[in-house]
Amino acid sequence: MPFFKDKVLLITGGSGSFGNAVLNHLLTTDISEIRILSRDEKKQDDMRHKYQLQCPKEAGKIKFYIGDVRDSRSIAGAFRGVDYVFHAAALKQVPSCEFYPMEAVKTNVIGSNNVIDACVENHIKKAIFLSTDKAAYPINAMGMTKAVMEKNVIARSRQMLEGDPVLCLTRYGNVMASRGSVIPLFCQQIDEGKPLTITNPAMTRFMMTLEDAVDLVLYAFEHGKQGDLFVQKAPAATIKTLAQAILELKPSDYGIINIGTRHGEKLYEVLVTAEEMLRAEDLPGFFRIPADNRDLNYDNFFNKGNVALERMEKYTSHNTHRLNIGEMKQLLQKLKLFGGQC
Repeated sequence: MPFFKDKVLLITGGSGSFGNAVLNHLLTTDISEIRILSRDEKKQDDMRHKYQLQCPKEAGKIKFYIGDVRDSRSIAGAFRGVDYVFHAAALKQVPSCEFYPMEAVKTNVIGSNNVIDACVENHIKKAIFLSTDKAAYPINAMGMTKAVMEKNVIARSRQMLEGDPVLCLTRYGNVMASRGSVIPLFCQQIDEGKPLTITNPAMTRFMMTLEDAVDLVLYAFEHGKQGDLFVQKAPAATIKTLAQAILELKPSDYGIINIGTRHGEKLYEVLVTAEEMLRAEDLPGFFRIPADNRDLNYDNFFNKGNVALERMEKYTSHNTHRLNIGEMKQLLQKLKLFGGQC
């Protein structure tokens, strides 16, 4: 990656699944340094030993910083001398955010704004902020706080002057087999001799690997302009298809039970809203949604409409390519849980 030659990259929330995937992708390149900023010293220590063992020649490029994005002073030192930032720190669990919505606000909204401030103060060249499909038409606290994060990144991008950081966004669906996701839960239930618990068999979700998520962020990094939002086109599957595919790869006698939709869950996920599709640029494999360029002239909001919006279809896990059981199995076999590399 020529963009990272002799450069310093900081990953907030970098001890999580995404941070490890970025390290696997970039560590053996000619990047100068990768900084991992997180509040979990145990995961950082695990990462330190893992990469010292697996990549002894490159492990010295990794620097670890303890800090919490909620506290601007605790993260200030990590940003000094940094060229680029990937902001992945977030509260992501839907039920946890439902029970503690103000905690989600502190991390997902205030924390991301603290990251923007640190980027400006330290003359970062470009920062990519990771968001979620739950931010589009949000119905739960996690999605709502991520939606506000997106709005704030775009609003702050309008204020940037020449020489200030370029702020871009990515939005993606569920990352397969990431921490806290349903695939490891299903595998655990099989190992424990329990039935797979599905909420609504018709519920659909986008299916992306961690490598897909990294590819999206790197694409946004390479092509993004101030305030851009990037979405990767992805296939989807019903929860029933996912469960059936897993049972064919890990046979079990206990089958599937339906426990009903949980509070805060959607029937399907939206990656691009109808309003965003009006201005989206359709690229091979991606959508680019430039920042809404309306200003504080309120006529643009209240006195001017767009008939095209009534005919525009949003991009959802219901209308993207739907995986069958065979296709779902092929995708699952890319994961380490099923013998793959991802």
